[in-house]
Amino acid sequence: MRKPFPLSLSVPQGICLPYIMFERQLNIHHRVLAFLLFDGLYCCQLSDRYRFVLEEAPYTRLCSTKNILTVNGEFPGPTIRVNAGDQITVDVHNKGKYNVTIHWHGVKQLRYPWSDGPEYITQCPIQPGQKFSQKLILSTEEGTIWWHAHSNWTRATVYGAIFVYPKPGTTYPFPNLMQNLVIYIHAQNQFTLYFSETFKLNVDQGKTYLLRMVNADVNDILFFAVAGHPITVVGADGSYTKSLTRDYIAIAPGQTLDALLHANQQPDHYYMAARAYFTAINVDFDRSTTTAIVQYNGNYTPSPSLSLPYLPNYNDTSASFNFSSSLRSLASEDHPVSVPKNVITQLITTVSVNTLPCIPNGTCQGPNGTRFSASMNNISFILPSIDILQAYYGHIKGVYGDHFPKYPPYIFNFTDKYLPLNLEIPKLGTEVYILDYNSTVEIVFQGTNLVAGIDHPMHLHGHSFYVVGLGQGNFDPEKDPLGYNLVDPPYRNTVTVPKNGWSTIRFKADNPGVWFMHCHLDRHLTWGMDMVFIVRDGDQWDERMLPPPPDMPPC
Repeated sequence: MRKPFPLSLSVPQGICLPYIMFERQLNIHHRVLAFLLFDGLYCCQLSDRYRFVLEEAPYTRLCSTKNILTVNGEFPGPTIRVNAGDQITVDVHNKGKYNVTIHWHGVKQLRYPWSDGPEYITQCPIQPGQKFSQKLILSTEEGTIWWHAHSNWTRATVYGAIFVYPKPGTTYPFPNLMQNLVIYIHAQNQFTLYFSETFKLNVDQGKTYLLRMVNADVNDILFFAVAGHPITVVGADGSYTKSLTRDYIAIAPGQTLDALLHANQQPDHYYMAARAYFTAINVDFDRSTTTAIVQYNGNYTPSPSLSLPYLPNYNDTSASFNFSSSLRSLASEDHPVSVPKNVITQLITTVSVNTLPCIPNGTCQGPNGTRFSASMNNISFILPSIDILQAYYGHIKGVYGDHFPKYPPYIFNFTDKYLPLNLEIPKLGTEVYILDYNSTVEIVFQGTNLVAGIDHPMHLHGHSFYVVGLGQGNFDPEKDPLGYNLVDPPYRNTVTVPKNGWSTIRFKADNPGVWFMHCHLDRHLTWGMDMVFIVRDGDQWDERMLPPPPDMPPC
């Protein structure tokens, strides 16, 4: 366990220091606004091997102590530091009470899905007392990505950042940085904690700080802002972007942002704040705002009262949409883009909240005595009893089907206010879609208003993709592609499908293996808003999936 932390801290350039956490008691749930890690821009000797021990550890904050699942007794877990293109090994030892897996979110794992991590997709869980050495293969990723548990809801406390530094001999495509701060945002409902003071982040006037932001929340998109300080986004999901300066940012679960904070205001105290963006109707959620203070160093008399930064209203769909649709890839000589122009495979998939009949002794919180489910193209995904990767590699029959539909099975006004109840009931299945190696793929995600329209952050394992289009309402296959950005679209691994709207992504299927795609709201993931791609091997030796390691966890 870490020792109690100071409420303010000034950090010299190039010094690695432990996490600092600030949190606040909220109305219904307890949201941790952020965890901060100060780190020099090229700080610390990098390691090619890490040891992760999953174990229950007491977590104490003033009046409350709880046992939570941690990595190495730390919450959040250790930060992994690598250079672009590195390969490292993480030795995972599960000393906890439950099965668990670890996913390296944003690491493409070229030709090596064996370490990707989602349970029953690329591996069976690491059972209590067992070990698994996971190899991480970095390629084009650069910036901030992260790792987290990928079994049941264990990622609520099991996660950490991955800093991918530029390759030796290269540098960041933005100048004048002082140091890094990593900010995690998530809701932690297990605890009731109280703080008598607000966390203070000390800065020097005239300096610029790189904020590495991770939304580790299991269910909430967040708005975030700093009073008097516009935030300049320079990276997203491990890829650089053109500078985008805004008074607030919107960040969905699973997403990461790299942003610059310019400490260029008069020395004073300034609030930073976050609150949920939430559009579901008749669903309870935490509407409060959590805060911390940016405090300038120096001798001055601070203002007697502080003003909160502007944050959009909790259901301001246009604010979230406008931020997300404004991001652009850097598209420079050193960081070029390669947007697929000629699409070989197109999929259009609905992403829906659904209902199913109640089961005996089950939790039936849906309307009219039903239970909630979720689906893609009307199929609610069911996890198999052994992992799909093992079945594919070993030619084991009966584990999955290969009939995930290319298009919605029912065509209707997806975003209509009133929809027939019979459309709410999905089919159950474990269906995959098979892609040829190097095929160019376009996926249109269509949100629906079944049960309740809501935003969906959709995450693809094994690939990043270009977000070429976003829109409101029903996707128009004739008109909407005319507005696609094929010049500098953002290169991401998690895209937000707007409430009752659509998002289009494109990517090249150049990574052979088995790759999960799912909503990164954990309740939707567990309800079945998932599917799997299998990318076939190519013809050349370096286009084929690598063999499995000897210590794959047994089923």
